[in-house]
Amino acid sequence: MSTTGRIHSWDLSTGVDGPGTRFVLFTSGCPLRCLYCANPDTWHMRDGREATVDGVMAEIDKYRAFVTTAGGGVTLTGGEPLLQPAFTGEVLRRCKETGLHTALDTSGFLGARATDELLADTDLVMLDIKSFDIGTYRRLTGGELAPTLSFATRLDRLGVPVWIRYVLVPDWTDDPEAVDGLAGFVAGLGNVDRVDVLPFHKLGAHKYEALGIPFPLRDTPVPGPDLTERVREQFREHGLRAF
Repeated sequence: MSTTGRIHSWDLSTGVDGPGTRFVLFTSGCPLRCLYCANPDTWHMRDGREATVDGVMAEIDKYRAFVTTAGGGVTLTGGEPLLQPAFTGEVLRRCKETGLHTALDTSGFLGARATDELLADTDLVMLDIKSFDIGTYRRLTGGELAPTLSFATRLDRLGVPVWIRYVLVPDWTDDPEAVDGLAGFVAGLGNVDRVDVLPFHKLGAHKYEALGIPFPLRDTPVPGPDLTERVREQFREHGLRAF
């Protein structure tokens, strides 16, 4: 029997969800409530639709030639894919067995749920470290920072390639000392290929309106190019490739 899970949707993207052109599967359900979340419609598993791994693979197969020709693969994101580790692990395994590059986009908050087998089937982890300040992380996400840092060190130990993702939010994640602390931590890992500093945006604001819930950062400005470059340069000063 094919493993089942809850998914929100899927899409094709280039350049933002891993190398090359990607088949991006959005799973449903997330334990965090990030104030800047662009996908509040993926928070609850009940709002997704049930899908089997066989069904997902059939959909992926329709685009296999397209994504492989473009040097891409399959990315699981969400929501939080590790909220459904059996389903996520099975999709990654099936993709890996058929020669597709696999990527996992995760906050790392549920990293303990990822088995070594699941990670062995993952060619790339895109790890979203939302803040290096414990208090800020808690206020920003509703969760704790420690599980993500523990997951990061485990990925290093296992030799799983990682891209760090850091969402830059003015007055939230732009504190120089916190950025420098994170950069130092990341530089101490031997498996990080790059750091993507992602400027906060409000493209998901309409989703909050549709759901009838307030967008907490509606009045927060987006970061300007000077601030974005300053933060990227802080990572570069620690020997990291930052974009």
